[in-house]
Formats: sequence, structure tokens, C-alpha cells
Amino acid sequence: MSSCATNATESTCSTGAGTATATLACPLTVSKKATDKVKAIIAENDFKDRVYLRVRVQGGGCSGFQNKLDLDPNFNEKLDQLFEFDGVGLVVDKRSLLYLQGASVDFHDDLNKSGFSVTNPTAKSTCGCGSSYSV
Repeated sequence: MSSCATNATESTCSTGAGTATATLACPLTVSKKATDKVKAIIAENDFKDRVYLRVRVQGGGCSGFQNKLDLDPNFNEKLDQLFEFDGVGLVVDKRSLLYLQGASVDFHDDLNKSGFSVTNPTAKSTCGCGSSYSV
């Protein structure tokens, strides 16, 4: 598992391998507002097992790719990468991780926008409604 910390300018991950710990740039970031909302949703639903915030990229939409966010109790060490942000486990399958380098997950709750969003800097173009993108 990689433990991640985000400050104003960068996000770093610490990966423990035996006694050695390496610090590297996290492939994506999760805002404090997003982790707080995930914690609230988990508390409201009283899950019996640990659940993770899963971020994945799927084919679809008018531009080719869409981001999906789910709460998922499954983590497969061979297929997934696990990160920890402020006590929230974030799981990304290794194939999706290729498309999410530099992406950020945030939560908005204001007059113009409500819900989770994924901002992906590798997106070359988006569709008119902003729900899909191409790389």
C-alpha cells in the first residue's frame, strides 16, 4: 500500500518495501473535501467490511473514455494499486492508472456544481457535457 500526502504544490506517496521506504510522486490526488465526503458516505451506510474508493477509466461516452467512481469492498493485489489518502483507501486498477497520471479527485457542493469530479490533465479533448474525454 502507498500512503499519500498532499500539500499545496505536490502529492507524495510513501511505499514501504520491507524496511526501506521510498517517496515518489503520487499518480493522482484526492482532496480533503473528497475524503471527508467518502468518510461520511461510509459512516451513513454502515458497511460491515472495509470499502475503498475505486477510480477507474472505462471506454464509453461520445469522446471515448469516462471516469467512474464507486465504493468497492474488493482489492486485488495483482490487478489493483492501493493508495491511502487521509484514512480513505483509494483503489485504481493498473490499466486505469495509465490514463490517470496527474488526475485529481475532488468533491463540490455549491450552487453550480454538486458531486465528485475527476480532473484529468492527460485528456486531450472532452465532449460538450464534460462526462467523457479522449487521450
